[in-house]
Amino acid sequence: MRRRSVLLAVPAGLVTLAGCGDDESDKSKASDSSPSPSASGSSAAPAPKIVDGPLPAVTAGAKFDEKPTVAKGSGTPSKDLAVKTLIAGNGKTVVENDYVVANYLGQIWDSAKVFDNSYDRGTALVIQLAQGGIIDGWRYGLTGRKAGSRVEMAVPPTWGYGTQGNSQAGIKGTDTLVFVVDVKDTFNAKSSAKGKAVAQDDAALPKVGTNTDGAAPSIEVPKSAAPTKLVADYVIEGDGEVVKETESVLVQYKGVLWDTGKEFDSSYKNGQLVSFGLSQVVKGWAQGLTGKKVGSRVLIVIPPALGYGDNPPQGSGIEKDSVLVFSVDILAKM
Repeated sequence: MRRRSVLLAVPAGLVTLAGCGDDESDKSKASDSSPSPSASGSSAAPAPKIVDGPLPAVTAGAKFDEKPTVAKGSGTPSKDLAVKTLIAGNGKTVVENDYVVANYLGQIWDSAKVFDNSYDRGTALVIQLAQGGIIDGWRYGLTGRKAGSRVEMAVPPTWGYGTQGNSQAGIKGTDTLVFVVDVKDTFNAKSSAKGKAVAQDDAALPKVGTNTDGAAPSIEVPKSAAPTKLVADYVIEGDGEVVKETESVLVQYKGVLWDTGKEFDSSYKNGQLVSFGLSQVVKGWAQGLTGKKVGSRVLIVIPPALGYGDNPPQGSGIEKDSVLVFSVDILAKM
């Protein structure tokens, strides 16, 4: 199982798909952590003054997305938040509350002890820059930077783990933390799939819009009998990594009922991206997204046996034995 960074707060699952996971599995995931910059609680610290140093030198691994080696801090670190862009990217600008995809290394200023890094895990971190979900040093330090950038930060305790520190990571309440962060991508409520549109030539299946402007795609359900087996077809085929059944994903989605075409749930309408493990959702979602590429838009038609059957969520607007139709944009793997 991939170790879960302590940068992370427990992600919320889909509202109408919640309650479908394995409680023991979810507990295991929540406790299987490694140290890194997740918030230990909601922060009440004032906004920091951002300065450009001092910052220790990167002595090796100086290329973007290459594991860096960082020198020990010299002298007394600033009491302000020190932030410097080492490599300037030209991608999308990071905005507060975005989900960023990043590789990072974190170490302690005084000792140069590395307490966490994603490079050795081989999986970039995907995390929301939201108050209470990540340390404020990241939230303030990365906002305004562009995807493709390498950013170095020296984070005092006020915008790190506070006076309590983080005993799991060996961080004292007086430690200034040094991070090198490679911002690979950023996503928000206006993000969409990106790839090549795939022909939708089966008249017996719903047609899904191929717009990539961040607006919810249309879903046109045919006036014919619903399929009795799971359908999971590309609408837009991305070129990212393939999603595995054990992984978590960050998505945009919209769901309608086959019988009426009525929308019953949508991240677009809620104005918030959704992240979840494939073990936490109904079987139709898990099976439908497994094997699909990141960056894709997928049409999923879920028969009752792989959805909610005769026990739909109360208040969801889903009747017993409903066939569900979803458009799902796979933005990133978590």
